[in-house]
Amino acid sequence: MQLIKVAAAAVNQTPLAWDTNQANITRAIALARAAGVTLLCLPEMCTSGYGCEDSFHSRGVIEQAWRVLTEIAPATAGMIVSLGLPIVHRAAVYNAAALLVDGRVAGLVGKRFLAGDGIHYEPRWFRPWPAGAAVDWSHQGERYRLGDLLFEVGGLRIGFEICEDAWVPNRPAGRLAGQGADFILNLSASHFAFGRHEQRRRLVVEGSRAFGTTYIYANLLGNEAGRVIYGGDALIASCGKLLAAGPRFGFEPAYLTACVVDVDATRLYHARTASFTPSVVDPPGSVVEVPAEFLREQIDIETQSVVDPAWARSDDWKFEEFTRAEALALYDYLRKSKTRGFVISLSGGADSAACACLVYYAIALATEERGLARVCEALGYDPEAIPSFAALMRQLLTCVYQATRNSSETTRAAAEAVAAAVHADYLELDVDALVNGYTSMIAGALARPLTWETDDIALQNIQARARAPGVWMIANIRNALLLATSNRSEAAVGYATMDGDTSGSLSPIAGIDKASLRKWLRWAEVRGPEGVGPIPALKAINSQQPTAELRPPGEGQTDEGDLMPYPILDAIERAAIRDKLPPRDCFRRMRTRYPELAKATLFAYIERFFKLWSRNQWKRERYAPSFHLDDENLDPKTWCRFPILSGGFQRELDELRRELEL
Repeated sequence: MQLIKVAAAAVNQTPLAWDTNQANITRAIALARAAGVTLLCLPEMCTSGYGCEDSFHSRGVIEQAWRVLTEIAPATAGMIVSLGLPIVHRAAVYNAAALLVDGRVAGLVGKRFLAGDGIHYEPRWFRPWPAGAAVDWSHQGERYRLGDLLFEVGGLRIGFEICEDAWVPNRPAGRLAGQGADFILNLSASHFAFGRHEQRRRLVVEGSRAFGTTYIYANLLGNEAGRVIYGGDALIASCGKLLAAGPRFGFEPAYLTACVVDVDATRLYHARTASFTPSVVDPPGSVVEVPAEFLREQIDIETQSVVDPAWARSDDWKFEEFTRAEALALYDYLRKSKTRGFVISLSGGADSAACACLVYYAIALATEERGLARVCEALGYDPEAIPSFAALMRQLLTCVYQATRNSSETTRAAAEAVAAAVHADYLELDVDALVNGYTSMIAGALARPLTWETDDIALQNIQARARAPGVWMIANIRNALLLATSNRSEAAVGYATMDGDTSGSLSPIAGIDKASLRKWLRWAEVRGPEGVGPIPALKAINSQQPTAELRPPGEGQTDEGDLMPYPILDAIERAAIRDKLPPRDCFRRMRTRYPELAKATLFAYIERFFKLWSRNQWKRERYAPSFHLDDENLDPKTWCRFPILSGGFQRELDELRRELEL
């Protein structure tokens, strides 16, 4: 029996924040040392941050990452530690994993398969390391082995997969298993998306079973660079059994997930597997041998148990994931931007109420885990001056209701109730005089009156735009971030006023559709996330039909009346944009899903969607940064690219109209 204590660490890094990143790595190493860990795996690009983007082409960034590595190295005395960084070899930049053994760099492995789809853009910055290649790499007067390598450290065989390497059919672990790898370390920067946790867990557990090894998976944590959320999710599995799983969506800078594994048992698992055919001889130059006199038999065999939080096992897991992902993203965005809070133009409708509640949950969940004093310190407030959670919320969140003559008492009361429930500072502004001033000024310039019959869109939009300067001014005065409140369904069809309700520094709900958001609001009203609970005041929001309140009250304006029912809009969007179906195929799918709709009605919805989608790409390009929540995103900066000018599917729609004889 050869027992070794191993660990994976999740760290909350920031691109180019060298001191913070180094401190978090050093903290993780210290936690591992205190726990008696021998082998520790840290995430991909944790020295520089994964989201450096074109800064990876800066020689200064590459050199600074190496400097951080060498400064960290002494802290690994008596341990084996892996961590990620960018390096340059022969004028090309590579995504690399360094292995530190007993305070020294033992060698480096280059990432073989680069992530180049969806939010990932690695081929722009890096080159893939060729399979089987290994070189003697000279850097700052020292020589290291670099390449597609296996390390033998004191008799333990250690191989690497770097994030995407594990998601391809011909993954490197197959060859490493043939060479008798005892451990495969996966350094990852794997983004959050709904349901991705289960995919990640299956990949780790099945990898450990198929390759007869102990698989150690370390991932980034938090809102690293602004848009992408990392859930943490450290995992350790051996021979098809999950041994340890780390916390998700935590607010600490570093988490350690550790357990003890029996190396001899892993090797015997291989021996009992009839299909396992080892490589009798290692390919020349593929193994780096490293002495490790510090290795000793592990005595403490206590293993971290694998226990998912209750919320992850509930029927409401998706609502919980959404809440916790948004909460961590908002908390980190506020902390890392060094601003003093958030401002929301609270209309009394679903979208702005959701934004206010998400800010509340962000601070509540952080406080539940870290305590009020530490949260105050992290956000730049003096704990002595903040006597309670409610007092902190009043400092951090300002909600502003801005009325015009078309606003109702229903939405005003709903806005006030929600603001009180989340302990926000609540202000009311009457902007009707501003709207009248703009309307009169333009009417005078055009020498004609403006009417709803001739100027409907302009008269709606000026109300939304007149609200922006005042709320921006409040945000500036309070050194706060103004949150835009548009959702993904509105983004799909451009149902938003540019420089009105799209005004803001950050758009937290632009990644989620309206139908899902309304379900979440009903859940938040009656249940809410585990550990915090519901916000009953949301009943005033959920009892209303969504409306922009921009036309005269007598017209009974609703969002779905202007567009179509939100569930249908969202279904068409997924068919047309996610699945790339042309109008004819969208019609056929929707006809099956909504057989009760008349052909003419369904065609009108599909025509409206495709026309509005095509016309409004320029709006999506101008949205404030949003969070990536699922792999069906519409954000042109990270996921869904579409031309600003296009033919608008006119030919396809005309063909479908003729086919339906409409």
